[in-house]
Amino acid sequence: MAISFELTDNSRCARDFYRKMAVEQMRPIARRYDVEEHALPTEWVDYYWEHGRKGPPTDFSTPADGMVQVCIQVEELCWGDAALYLRMPTASLGGAAVGSAGTFKGDGPPIWGAMAITEPGAGSDTAAIQTTADFDGDEWVLNGTKIFCTNGEGASQFEGGFVVVWATVDKSAGRGGIKSFVVPAKTPGMKLVGLEKKLGIRASDTATLLFENCRVPADHLLGSAKVRKKDPSKTGDKGFKGAMATFDASRPIVAAMAIGIGRASLDLCRDELEKQGIRIRYDAPRCDLTVIERDFIDMEAELQAARLLTWRAAWMMNHGKPNNLEASMSKAKAGLAVTKITQKVVELLGPIGYSQKLLAEKWMRDAKVNDIYEGTQQINQLIVARRVLDYSSSMLR
Repeated sequence: MAISFELTDNSRCARDFYRKMAVEQMRPIARRYDVEEHALPTEWVDYYWEHGRKGPPTDFSTPADGMVQVCIQVEELCWGDAALYLRMPTASLGGAAVGSAGTFKGDGPPIWGAMAITEPGAGSDTAAIQTTADFDGDEWVLNGTKIFCTNGEGASQFEGGFVVVWATVDKSAGRGGIKSFVVPAKTPGMKLVGLEKKLGIRASDTATLLFENCRVPADHLLGSAKVRKKDPSKTGDKGFKGAMATFDASRPIVAAMAIGIGRASLDLCRDELEKQGIRIRYDAPRCDLTVIERDFIDMEAELQAARLLTWRAAWMMNHGKPNNLEASMSKAKAGLAVTKITQKVVELLGPIGYSQKLLAEKWMRDAKVNDIYEGTQQINQLIVARRVLDYSSSMLR
């Protein structure tokens, strides 16, 4: 089945719908909530809940665009402001985890969602997770600390929220003992103990959560409770393997976030250059271009390459094709591209780019996290190498 890079009518409608939202609702308050870190952007949350969550009008007579359209939506909203995008009242990463690792039916529509993986002693190496889940009666009892939980405040404290917590039910089983659990907001034993002060995406709440004898019903486990002592990647177990599949869905979304930030930077740079009488000559031979023109065209090419990789990973997911390699490729490419692009834009704009008169310096700060969360640049390159060479994790570390 061929991949078409032409947007369907539904995708164009979605692009225009979310672009308008980004221009009118997000850009005007982006600087305010960058400065007022940890403040809840109430006007944005209320607006999105009322107008944005239902999405644009859809032509049901044409095939659904699925994940590709999601990536288009994310790019447009992150063109508006990536941090405010992360603060939207949605199921977010928690919803992706539920969809990938198992089924769970809550009491109502999810408003806030988060995924709690990282720990003080377990970052990229998820097999080092120390948070435990013990079965007692008809409940699971969670104990441990999770850090860097995106949307952790909303998901743990606000009505309708939930946190998907990764924990081990059997440390001796390694990865095979790791399972994920849905913990609804305000569950006794789940405590919000801190919010990170960050370089970028400052409107996003990044929380530390403490679990002390936190009890959840047995059916809040995602997937099977069965522990596989051997390599879970070679079994049908949906514990660790299902949890890791979350990243195959979320990494193209993070890539789309990076692309939105990168495009915002390039759009601003083009406008500022044109104010100075500098126009990019796309029809001129490369040898005749100025350094600024060559840099700008190269940045556009990097961004477009990242976008096409992202859409490919999304398209594969739409069609039920394994996309682990492509998801990591898109995430690695986009994270690296947006970091370089936003830094170069600040450089090209000079003092005004470094000042807070423009959002360029904010986007440079916002960009770097896309090269870190959902798997660092190094981890994603490692995954790509393993898939290309057909090596197991034990063969290539």
